[in-house]
Amino acid sequence: MPYLDFDLSRKVTLEDVAAGALGVLLIVVLAVVARWLLNRAIDRVVRRASKGAVPGVLRHGKAGGFLNELRPGANARRAQRAEAMGSLLKSIVTGVIGAIAVLTVLPRLGVNIAPLLASAGIVGVAVGFGAQTLVKDFLSGVFMIMEDQYGVGDVIDLGEASGTVEAVGLRVTRLRDVSGTVWYVRNGEVLRVGNLSQNWARSVLDITVGYESDLDHVQAILKQVAHEVYEDPAFAGDILEEPEVPGIERFDKDGPVLRVLVKTAPLKQWDVSRALRERVKIRFDAAGIRIPATITAPMATEGQQ
Repeated sequence: MPYLDFDLSRKVTLEDVAAGALGVLLIVVLAVVARWLLNRAIDRVVRRASKGAVPGVLRHGKAGGFLNELRPGANARRAQRAEAMGSLLKSIVTGVIGAIAVLTVLPRLGVNIAPLLASAGIVGVAVGFGAQTLVKDFLSGVFMIMEDQYGVGDVIDLGEASGTVEAVGLRVTRLRDVSGTVWYVRNGEVLRVGNLSQNWARSVLDITVGYESDLDHVQAILKQVAHEVYEDPAFAGDILEEPEVPGIERFDKDGPVLRVLVKTAPLKQWDVSRALRERVKIRFDAAGIRIPATITAPMATEGQQ
């Protein structure tokens, strides 16, 4: 048990009490002022971060530019990320200044803090061993926010759980899957993250036709349908580039598989895929092209900067 060692061998005069009280008051005032100044500086950085003018690690993205504007709610996400970092910095500032103030005040009250410091070191080591998981989760959360691996509103795949991120904390991440189940994932347990909505996405549509089909005619129809979707005002801004029809992807037992690639804005790949399936089915029926198997759409992958 730590103990406080008071020096009672000397006489305390009224002047000593006044000087000690004045010194303690001065230390407290300086600590409060220092905390206020630092918190104000942090708030200023957070405000700049929310507007996009961010120094260092708080800057959104690697190179900025138009890619950062493709994501819906990019400004809100940047503000949320900056607020999280600001809250973390304020907590650290308060803890450090408070500890320094207490350790400075105690000697002026006649307290020998050497045993207290020694005991605090032992307790700190014990707590460190017992809270390794908590520290791991905390540090992982800090780096996730700093590196902008994902944010609120992103669709991510964490392996065991996948869905839309609803909240990003310093200890846990909360996401909701397509069935409505809410998952709480500890940040320290996240070994890899697949972000399906960062910067841009891609709709990958594989279409199987019969072996008797005229493949040149099939590819012409696919290109025409994809171009019509690209030109459709309903998808203005959702499709970023002219769709591609590379050709035959593989041969299945039911027939050759042709692939259509469409680069889309984040989270719009599924809407585009549905529209393509519907229009391809209508055009194939009109042209007498048989579809022996169901059109499949592999999960769209995230774009890379």
